[in-house]
Amino acid sequence: MPIIIPKELPAAAILKHNIFALQEQRAIKQEIRPLKIAIVNLMPQKITTENQLLQLLSQSPLQIEVTLLKMQQHESKNTSSTHLEKFYVAFKAVSEERFDALIITGAPVEKMPFEMIDYWQELQEVMAWSQTNCTSVLHICWGAQAGLYYHYGIEKVLHKQKLFGVFEQRVIEAHPLIRGFDDFFMMPHSRYTGINEAQLPLAPLEVLVTGIETGPALLVSHDHKNSFLLGHLEYHTETLKEEYLRDKAKGLKTALPQNYFSDQQGTVINRWRGHASLFFSNWIHETYQRTPYDLQILPTRTGYYIGNEWEGGHRRQ
Repeated sequence: MPIIIPKELPAAAILKHNIFALQEQRAIKQEIRPLKIAIVNLMPQKITTENQLLQLLSQSPLQIEVTLLKMQQHESKNTSSTHLEKFYVAFKAVSEERFDALIITGAPVEKMPFEMIDYWQELQEVMAWSQTNCTSVLHICWGAQAGLYYHYGIEKVLHKQKLFGVFEQRVIEAHPLIRGFDDFFMMPHSRYTGINEAQLPLAPLEVLVTGIETGPALLVSHDHKNSFLLGHLEYHTETLKEEYLRDKAKGLKTALPQNYFSDQQGTVINRWRGHASLFFSNWIHETYQRTPYDLQILPTRTGYYIGNEWEGGHRRQ
């Protein structure tokens, strides 16, 4: 089934040529509960990130209803206030609601201490709320570092240089999130920081994917609620190229993204698209299997669905 989006959203014009997007007017006539997913979009190029995530979410056979969330304590410099006011809502507007899933994106603030970020207090409120009001939470890149720090006290570490390019990843543990994955696959990364691996054994986490250059790249909590993706599977083919050109325009000494350009002319061959689609499909499927039909009985941190079975004895309708 299709993803539900406002017909005026910029992504709608792109998605209609690639997947089946259902406008709200038609969706309300269908007798089925959509999977409710909220997205905290912290990326500077918000419309680009919307397009990337919505395209991947829309490939699921399930009907999905997306709510875009903004941080009130932060003023976006790259996205118009008109766009934000029209398509985004503040967290406080939905803080009493419950969702099947939440996505927290990356953000270009890796070098700053978490406590120095203007929306850190508000983001902490969102992360606390997510543990009782969402079945699954997917943290991406800086969002993953923020989640690991907030939930488990795992600190970030500064790299000597920007980790920038497409890197080989190795699957080291079987898990529904990476069902169907090759033993080795490629994933884009773009970050100045990593995580303190020495602190991982102290947290209720499982490392599913790692890489020689990247370190742990995908982690999941033991209760299956929280997933932490340190890379950017959602990136489109040209995204790293666009980031590189922006860095050069700012006078930054960013090296060419590794394992990315296939020739001197800057041609890019996408080597992660298939695994990106598979990962998001797996995540949506697992969320659907574990979430209750009635969100008012949404599991908390002390209980969760396993397949179709609720550990307290209730069944998904």
